[in-house]
Amino acid sequence: MTHPRFSLARDAHLFDLPESGDIAVSGSVAGVDFSDLPTDRVVVVSPLRTDHDACERTGLRVALESPEAPPLSIVVLPRAKVLARGLIAFAVEKTAGPVIVDGQKTDGVDSILKDCRKRGDLSEVISKAHGKLFVLRGAPADFADWALPDAPQDVGEGFVTVPGIFSADGIDPASRLLADSLPARLGKTVADLGAGWGYLSRQVLDRDETTELHLVEDDHRALDCARRNVPDPRARFHWADATRWRPEHPLDAVVMNPPFHTGRAAEPALGQAFIANAAGCLAPHGRLWLVANRHLPYEATLAHHFAHCEEIAGDNRFKVLAAHRPTRHKR
Repeated sequence: MTHPRFSLARDAHLFDLPESGDIAVSGSVAGVDFSDLPTDRVVVVSPLRTDHDACERTGLRVALESPEAPPLSIVVLPRAKVLARGLIAFAVEKTAGPVIVDGQKTDGVDSILKDCRKRGDLSEVISKAHGKLFVLRGAPADFADWALPDAPQDVGEGFVTVPGIFSADGIDPASRLLADSLPARLGKTVADLGAGWGYLSRQVLDRDETTELHLVEDDHRALDCARRNVPDPRARFHWADATRWRPEHPLDAVVMNPPFHTGRAAEPALGQAFIANAAGCLAPHGRLWLVANRHLPYEATLAHHFAHCEEIAGDNRFKVLAAHRPTRHKR
């Protein structure tokens, strides 16, 4: 793994690597080094297109669903507590052997550890590199109340979401600000890069002029919600990396509320990559509208990729930026 906790736990005989069968790894897997595992038997379980692309480039197997009854499962804790609990509950129910739980303190591993102690037979805890690892073993504990809901949940205004996706509890205020700031006419062909569960896309499709809207989203769970939230024949759904996806024909407009985290780390370069790709998706007359946290340094990137950019709306938390006349730079 990317830290010594896994090796320390194995050397301390907290678990044994199974001699055969798949090893399921789920959760926050971006950037994880799997070299301490028999990589030919690792199955990375992730809803993210970027994880799938990264694993396929390195020869790792990757899937949307866990293999049946793996002899060992590893849960790398995500930040979202509800999702972390749900992944543990699923692993405990489906795994034929021990379940390893690993996480950083900043991702709430202390709280998860405390809760797991009340429910199951735990190994000793390996504490290292600002995180902890422990093993759930022995007789299966009851984690049924941690299980994720079987169906998307209503969050108001006719939208549904699922735990663990961006803005799962309701409409993101930055996306609402952007929607309220968009002009009455956007053009015929539009893309929503990082469309999430579809709030912004539905606002775009309120415009009769728009004949085609591409919803581009990395998270398969969010895109499934978007299909339910945006039941419009003009919508085209793409499970894709929004920093690389390109339309068949140049677009009139792009709208976006780009993420700025890669795994656990804040990474403004991710939003900057969204901007660069948006410029490449647009026709010469095309326009970009985006919303961002006020502290993010996107103006220089916009100036590099567009002939004109300006702030058109905002408050003390967010800014709405508009840009037009994309310039062409080699990728």
